[in-house]
Amino acid sequence: MTRKEKKKDKARKAAMPASSKSSKPAPKKTRAPEKGKAKKQRQAELAQEPAPQPVAAPPPRPLATEGLPHVDLDDAYDLTADGDSDSDDLEALSAAAPELGVGSRVVGPNLRFEAEDALESYSPAPSEGGDVAAQIRALEARLDGLIQGAARPEASTTLERTAIASPPLSSESEVESSAETFAVESAAELAESNYYVQKWGRKGLRSRAEEVDEFGLDRSFEAKLRPVLDFVYRRYFRIKTEGITNVPGEGRAVVVGNHSGSIPIDGLMLRTALRTDHPQRRDLRWLAEDFLFYLPFAGVAMNRAGAVRACQENAERLLSRDGLIAVFPEGVQGIRKLFRDRYRLQRFGRGGYIRLCLRTRAPLIPCAIIGGEESSPLLYRFDALADLLRIPYLPLTPTFPALGALGLLPAPTKWRIRFGEPIPFDNYGPEAADDDVLVGRLSDRVRSTIQSMLELGLAKRRSIWF
Repeated sequence: MTRKEKKKDKARKAAMPASSKSSKPAPKKTRAPEKGKAKKQRQAELAQEPAPQPVAAPPPRPLATEGLPHVDLDDAYDLTADGDSDSDDLEALSAAAPELGVGSRVVGPNLRFEAEDALESYSPAPSEGGDVAAQIRALEARLDGLIQGAARPEASTTLERTAIASPPLSSESEVESSAETFAVESAAELAESNYYVQKWGRKGLRSRAEEVDEFGLDRSFEAKLRPVLDFVYRRYFRIKTEGITNVPGEGRAVVVGNHSGSIPIDGLMLRTALRTDHPQRRDLRWLAEDFLFYLPFAGVAMNRAGAVRACQENAERLLSRDGLIAVFPEGVQGIRKLFRDRYRLQRFGRGGYIRLCLRTRAPLIPCAIIGGEESSPLLYRFDALADLLRIPYLPLTPTFPALGALGLLPAPTKWRIRFGEPIPFDNYGPEAADDDVLVGRLSDRVRSTIQSMLELGLAKRRSIWF
C-alpha cells in the first residue's frame, strides 16, 4: 500500500460518524473466584513454576548492497498508473533503478500496464550504453512485438530500427509491408557484417574465378590442373592417339565412345587428347552421368574441368555454338560391367545421341578407348550396399577398398584412343529424329563400328603395359 493510499484510509476513518465508531465490545467471560484450599493450592503451583526465559531473536542478515543503485528518497513519493509522479523522487528512481525483465521483454520500474495487450505490444528504445546483454534483451523485445503485430493486425508494432512506435496496423497490406521492411533491414544488416564481407562479399570473391561459363567450366581451375593432366596423359598412361585428324578442326561434331573402367576418367583423358594432339587444339566438353555431380569433391572438380550434365538441352546448346562434345551411350552400364565383360559394349540406350545428330545435323565420330578397363578393373559389385548408399555401384577392385582412398588410383596401363571416320547425317532432315526405326538402325550401326574398332585395337596390342 502506497503512502497516498494510507493517507486516504486515515481520512476515510476520520470522516466516519461517531455512531459507527462506538461499538459495544463483547462482554468478557469472568472467572469465578476461588475459595479456601483451592485458592492456596493454585498460588503454590504458580510459585513452583519456573519463570519463562526470553527467546533471543536471530541477528538480522546483512543485505548485499554491492551493484545496487543508491537512491535518496524523501518521506513522500508515489508511482501512479501512468508513470507520472508528483515529486522529483520518481525521476531519480527511474534513472538509477535497473530495468525489470519480464520474460524476454525489458520494462522500466516506472511503467504499469492496465490493458492485457499493453505489455505484449510494448517496445523499448535501444540501449545507448555498452551493455551487450541489455541490447540483446531490447532486440528480443522488438522481435516479439513484430511477430505479435504480424499475427494480430490490430496490435501496435514497431517498424523502424530507432524503436519509434508506429500506429496499429489496420490492413493485411500494411502487415505485409512491415514484414518486408523488416526483411530488407535484416538483409542490409547482414550484408554489412564482417562474416558476410569475408565469406561472400568482395573479399570472398577475390579467391574465386571471375570467368566461369554457364555449364560450370572454370578456366583458371583448368589452367592449374593442366600440368597434372599433361603428366598423366604423357607419362602415366602414355596415351597414343590414332586418326585424330578425323575430328573436324572447326564446327559442331559429336564424338561417341565406349566407357572404360570403373573409375570414369575417360572423358577427361579424351578432352586432354584433343587439346594436346589435335592440330586445332579443339575444346571438347563431355556429357557425364548425373551421379558424378553428387560425388563429394570429384563431382565439383569434374564439372570445373569441363564435364557437363548429360541431357538433350545441354547438348543442343553446346552444338548450337559450333562446339565439340563427347557422349558415352552405354551410360552407367558401361562403367559398372565386370572385368570378364571388358570391351564388350552394352546397350546404347534409346538412341538419344542419334536424335541429337539428326536435329543439329552434326557429324558423328566413333571413338574406341583401349586401356581403361585394365587400369581400374571391376572384380565384384556390392549391389545391396550400393542400393543402401543410393549410388549406382560400389566396386571391388584389386586395390579398393583394401587400400582405402589410395585404391581408387588407377593402374599405369598404356592407353590407346582411336578415332574413326565421321558419319554424316546431311541426307536426313530434322524430322527424321522422330522415326524410331531409323534411329534404332543408325544406333546399331554406330555400335557395331565402335565394337569393330575395339577388337582391331585389342588384336594389335601386345601388352597392357606398353
